[in-house]
Amino acid sequence: MNLPYWTQLLVASEWAIRLTMLPVIVLRKEKPTTCLAWLAIVFFEPWIGLVLYLLIGENRLGRRRLARRQRHRLQLQTSDYPQVESNHVVDPGETDDFSVLVHLAEHVGGLPVVAGNSISLMSDTDEVIERLIAEIDAARRHVHLLFYIFQDDEVGRRVAEALVRAAERGVDCRVLADAVGSRRLFRRLAPYLRRHGVRIYPVLPANLWRLPFARLDLRNHRKLAVIDGTVAFTGSQNIVEPSYGHKRAGVWHDVMARVTGPVVRQLQGIFLEDWFYESGELLDDPALFPRSPADGPIAVQVIPTGPDQPTELFQDLIVRAIFLARRRVVITSPYFIPNEAMLLALRLAALRGVQVDLAIPRCSDHRLVNAAGSFYCEYLMQFGVRVFLFLDGMLHAKTLTIDDELAMFGSANYDIRSFNLNFELNLFVHAEEAVRQVHDLQQHYLDRSRQATLADWPTRTLAGRLKVNLAKLFSPLL
Repeated sequence: MNLPYWTQLLVASEWAIRLTMLPVIVLRKEKPTTCLAWLAIVFFEPWIGLVLYLLIGENRLGRRRLARRQRHRLQLQTSDYPQVESNHVVDPGETDDFSVLVHLAEHVGGLPVVAGNSISLMSDTDEVIERLIAEIDAARRHVHLLFYIFQDDEVGRRVAEALVRAAERGVDCRVLADAVGSRRLFRRLAPYLRRHGVRIYPVLPANLWRLPFARLDLRNHRKLAVIDGTVAFTGSQNIVEPSYGHKRAGVWHDVMARVTGPVVRQLQGIFLEDWFYESGELLDDPALFPRSPADGPIAVQVIPTGPDQPTELFQDLIVRAIFLARRRVVITSPYFIPNEAMLLALRLAALRGVQVDLAIPRCSDHRLVNAAGSFYCEYLMQFGVRVFLFLDGMLHAKTLTIDDELAMFGSANYDIRSFNLNFELNLFVHAEEAVRQVHDLQQHYLDRSRQATLADWPTRTLAGRLKVNLAKLFSPLL
């Protein structure tokens, strides 16, 4: 066997992959941009393209997981799973344009608007951890944690010790952590927690043997804590030191909300659904859903999303909100890779005179995402969108405000991955007090940023333009 033989074999195998993958990609990918991106990779590097497609090409959750979800829905129909009392559910009616958003959001997440809640936003990482530990130490019945990153570091160990203290005094402690984002947790800290009575499961285990059955990079990106069914924490912060990640990105800046009121029941339900998917245990004890005083001033709509749902609806919700803007749109996000619909909505908003402000980190922790995002930022700036570069570290808070009437915050980035691939959790609020809290936080970030100019993007040189435009090609896959 000589070199020409191996060369012919390689060429033949590459063409076999191209011809085999062509109908697979064309038939399975509905979006033309995603379809073309995959075809470009497969035709340019067939073997690499084949491996990548097997790894991340399709939104497969796996037969066992899908069967559990179907079984869970059937069980809920016949169980005593508590719901939010009807007198706390808000009927938006048809009085204004924003009522359309409420109905659309309910269609996305399946949850109605609930009144009578209180929300306190926190942007200091240490304060969030201190408040969370204090609530765990005060817990009497149960503690439920669901986080993308639960790190085995000083912060993670402090929370772990609080869980152990709670478990030793008879509190039921249940923890879910993403198998990839929290992989270090399961090496040492998780066994320690289990020895002391804390129940803990990895979410969406990522093993190569699962490759034929499930996509490995579908992740649970949610951040949620529920204590005694009466207090919840949710937002963008993980259980990890704020200096986590690449040093060049700097200290992470997040937003977390402490929530009380009837909406905590819905947040509890989201945790228990994810718990069922990983453990197979259906928890529907009414004691997990105590009645909460409905004396807060804020109506909240919880929006859980994931690849098991038609995630385009979440994109539609954001696009519709931007189209309703009359004065100002403000977005903060660590990563910014919009789809075509969101790009159009932002461009048209700027062209009709709406002030559109986008705040992103000056340097994020993902180089490829950085390069692709710079293309979209530079493009939008040509139409009057103001882009601000956060200078004090990794801006990780994901927020959206529309005029003075609407705010959304949570775990979802403004990128295609969060729209299509991750399990996310966001809160949608209309109340003036809550919108003002988010506005003030956004202004705090803008004050610590500088407005970008075209000179800030790497497209001034041929090499820079090539890098940005090549990264742009991967946008549908990021």
